[in-house]
Amino acid sequence: MSVHRTGAAIAEGNGYTIVENASLLGRNTFHVAARAQMLVDVRKPAALGELFGYAALRAQPLLVLGEGSNILFTRDWPGVVLAIAAHGVRVLGDEGGRAHVRVEAGEPWNDFVRWSLARGYVGLENLILIPGTVGAAPIQNIGAYGTEVREFIVAVEAWDRRAGQLVRIAKADCAFGYRDSIFKRERDRYVVTAVEFELVRERPLRLDYAGVREELAAMGIEEPRAPAVAEAIARIRTRKLPNPALLGNAGSFFKNPLVDPARAEALQREHPTLPAWPAGDLYKLSAAWLIETCGYKGLREGDAGVSDRHALVLVNHGHASGAELWALAERVRAGVLGRFGVELEAEPLVV
Repeated sequence: MSVHRTGAAIAEGNGYTIVENASLLGRNTFHVAARAQMLVDVRKPAALGELFGYAALRAQPLLVLGEGSNILFTRDWPGVVLAIAAHGVRVLGDEGGRAHVRVEAGEPWNDFVRWSLARGYVGLENLILIPGTVGAAPIQNIGAYGTEVREFIVAVEAWDRRAGQLVRIAKADCAFGYRDSIFKRERDRYVVTAVEFELVRERPLRLDYAGVREELAAMGIEEPRAPAVAEAIARIRTRKLPNPALLGNAGSFFKNPLVDPARAEALQREHPTLPAWPAGDLYKLSAAWLIETCGYKGLREGDAGVSDRHALVLVNHGHASGAELWALAERVRAGVLGRFGVELEAEPLVV
């Protein structure tokens, strides 16, 4: 590896920066203290070939980090944290009301959504205000208000550590599922560097998710277009979810659990107000309802807490450690399992 040494702890290369013993406090939206043995910011994905030729990167555990909006550090990371910092949006083709768009992995997701709306594209409005980067979006197959990002993805570009090169993975090979993908299942293999999307100018709006039509009505909008739907959803999210810049959190901490139809029917017989809706051959239950019914909404243990605005959100009221937040999450999981026999799964990556 050819680098210009700028100090005992920092190295600069062509398209990347390396810092040793780096703080991750400002790299996660929970605002918990943690450190990485080595932090690598990559501005040019082409530099990954040189970087992964470096013995220290090959030998140590690797964690790929975006904006840190979907991770909880309960300890220091004993290896390399790699962040893709490449930015840019490029239209590869636009004809017949359909555009093929390439977005670099480091681009903030919400900026890209607003970019698409400003140019008259429809579809991403339901995914407004989701924190994180574009590169993180396919890993988690982010979704909100009845929409998932996989609906718009054409392909994902990633560095394949096994093959030692950049690869372009078509949507059909990404194994997308509910908050899942091949990139999540094989974190140690792929580093997402860019995502290609297909965006359209005409598409039916999705307004049936709880609260959307009511918010539009409150805004005085009878015939909404995509920007108005985005504004309505942004208002709902702002009311329900605490701003991570002001109160440390990672958004929804638990996935909505999936159960078989018989289990869903039995639970609804016992708890008629439990929200449940079909999800393929299974039924999806409201994790927020389960948590709130157990009395955990607004719970606080030291500086670790459950938001009093949304039961799915764990919050850091100031100086909670990641271990303290995870202990609270485990208490919530145990309570829901004990009362309903349903096991909750954490949505963020827990380190």
